[in-house]
Amino acid sequence: MQPLIVVNFKTYSTAMGQKAIKLARAMERASTNNVRMVAVVSAFDLFAVKQAAPSLEVWSQHLDPVGQGSFTGWLQPDNAIEQGAQGTIINHAEHKVDITHVKNLMQQLPNEFPICACAADVDEAHQLAGLGPTFIAVEPPELIGGEISVTTAAPAIVSETVDAVRGINPNVRVLCGAGVKDGNDVRTAVQLGAHGVLLASGVTKAEDIDAVLGDLVAGLE
Repeated sequence: MQPLIVVNFKTYSTAMGQKAIKLARAMERASTNNVRMVAVVSAFDLFAVKQAAPSLEVWSQHLDPVGQGSFTGWLQPDNAIEQGAQGTIINHAEHKVDITHVKNLMQQLPNEFPICACAADVDEAHQLAGLGPTFIAVEPPELIGGEISVTTAAPAIVSETVDAVRGINPNVRVLCGAGVKDGNDVRTAVQLGAHGVLLASGVTKAEDIDAVLGDLVAGLE
């Protein structure tokens, strides 16, 4: 499996609406055969982004384990898939859910639909690994959006998460995030045992998006 660069658009003004389309097209241009590039976009932008960048893998930022019917305001999985979602993150530090939510969502989604469950630390990653999501992204909350990457500030949490997850389910791949900014951070993450990175502001707030994406990709080649 190719290493991943997963960019979370969040609700940054630089990654919404028409700017989400522009960013997605830049990611599509930066994609190579050696790297799996993924855009994690707002539910409002799923359809437009997928239409504008058809070869780019697009994930939802959140989904709820609800059916079709009387579920006002929830993000219904079938609807998201119809709008172009090809995967999802869940339990992000900015949108926490309980483990039952993750379990029920996994049971509802197709087997081939990638699910990346986010964890704040090794203990939470260990708990989530028992459910068998496709990926677990470890992100210490205190480093999210900061200037120092987790690979510099707390490299042990990456390697320890990799070991803990492998001990429960070796089929679950570990990503790391929080403060990831450049190719060196990506390279270090892989050296620590991660299968890629989850990042946001390092790309969404970049002045030269093409240059930043190129540097991230270079870190994996």
